[in-house]
Amino acid sequence: MTPEHKIQSDILVALSAHQCTPFRINVGKGKTADGRYFSTGVKPGYPDISGFIWKTGKAFFIEVKTPTGRPRKEQVQFHKMLTNHHIIHGIARSTDDALKIIDEELVGYGFKDEVMS
Repeated sequence: MTPEHKIQSDILVALSAHQCTPFRINVGKGKTADGRYFSTGVKPGYPDISGFIWKTGKAFFIEVKTPTGRPRKEQVQFHKMLTNHHIIHGIARSTDDALKIIDEELVGYGFKDEVMS
């Protein structure tokens, strides 16, 4: 099985070649010199890739998963918010999925009904 990181890298390359500007936002945790913990980046649930389509200027959000990966609770919540605003987004398990989401301007692609309830 292809690791999620490899799928994500392939999608970033494919989107860049497809007249889109994709962004990968890194998140992390750390510890200060005085022992306090901190988190960086966006809130939990934010999709792996976001960006815009050159010809339309429309924003998109893509959650990358392996063929058997499932969205976490926070990711489903973010999906619901994007759906309510009719924003292009979905789960991509391959470059083909990502390009389908973009080309067809899909809203919620790959999120199954059972995770939406």
